[in-house]
Amino acid sequence: MGTSISYTDLVKPSVLNQPVYEPGKPIEVVAREFGIDPETTIKLASNENPLGVSPKVLEAVKSFLNQSHFYPDGGCYLLRQKLAGLTGLTPGQFIFGNGSNEIFELVGHAFISEGDEVVMGEQAFIVYKLVTLLFDAKPMEVPLVDFTHDLGGMLAAVSERTKVVFLPCPNNPTGTLNSNEQVLEFAEALPEHVILVLDEAYAEYQQEPVDLRPLMADGRKIICSRTFSKIYSLAGFRIGYGYCSEECASLMNRVREPFNVNSIAQAAALAALNDQDWVDKSRELNEQGLKMLSDFFHAKGIPFVPSRGNFILAELGDCARIFNEMEQEGVIVRPMGPYGLPEYMRISIGTGIQNQRLIETLQKVLDIS
Repeated sequence: MGTSISYTDLVKPSVLNQPVYEPGKPIEVVAREFGIDPETTIKLASNENPLGVSPKVLEAVKSFLNQSHFYPDGGCYLLRQKLAGLTGLTPGQFIFGNGSNEIFELVGHAFISEGDEVVMGEQAFIVYKLVTLLFDAKPMEVPLVDFTHDLGGMLAAVSERTKVVFLPCPNNPTGTLNSNEQVLEFAEALPEHVILVLDEAYAEYQQEPVDLRPLMADGRKIICSRTFSKIYSLAGFRIGYGYCSEECASLMNRVREPFNVNSIAQAAALAALNDQDWVDKSRELNEQGLKMLSDFFHAKGIPFVPSRGNFILAELGDCARIFNEMEQEGVIVRPMGPYGLPEYMRISIGTGIQNQRLIETLQKVLDIS
């Protein structure tokens, strides 16, 4: 029986204006699309760790598979205890999610209401804006200065209607980093009714990441988020966490779905935290790769943004064409048109061999020697 009423007629009006996040293409899709060998295709598009998963993580995951018929630990008890020991925080100050993306969404569920304003950088991680729009709030996007967050401009954008400020350290997709002193001053200057969400997805790539725990202990409204997707190589497991005051974590746990982090992801994250050697090796490889690509861009006169993450932003020109031609060569990168940077490409740091393959492909596509 037909009907004249569609799902579109029934959906909440805000859904029709909700942008859709566009992830990078998987290797298998690109290989099938262009008829190339997936074994020789490299993906440098999603800021993943090219070293892959730590052997200790693989061992832990395999040993846990025979417990998969049980529900996960909904409270992530072992991870709480481990992180509390590593950070000096209490177990009750942590909240876990399906990647740090879910932590941002939980912030929305708990704190962002229709008509609120949320301050963020104009070219910051696009999920901040998506979460804001999801809860019928207004994103207040402040232009970056030299590809870096303008903290003075962001502070000026804060109003009585502001509920949340998102600040990444460092920023994706530009790779820039505000100094620790600047971030501390910014956090201290925010009014009492504003929650600062500090996105620390790439913090482990820093020798001395900013530390807002003292301000948190003093009662400042701060939520910090971290992920296991980057330096810990667990992007496919989807697990991240936030830390804040116990009161804040308790409120966010009220809006969290039960069993939102699966058992295998918890086992993998715990094992990853126990393998500092893998983290150190990953950081060293990333520093070598950043230097390799930076030296290449310098030598060829290609403008780029010095990065503090595991990726680099380069101005290549017609990135739509370049992206397509590089895919045909079996090299996947990320054009930045969705971020308002149509002439820029974000390139994840790979292994030495992958970086050399990228350079050779760029030289071919750009017709430079």
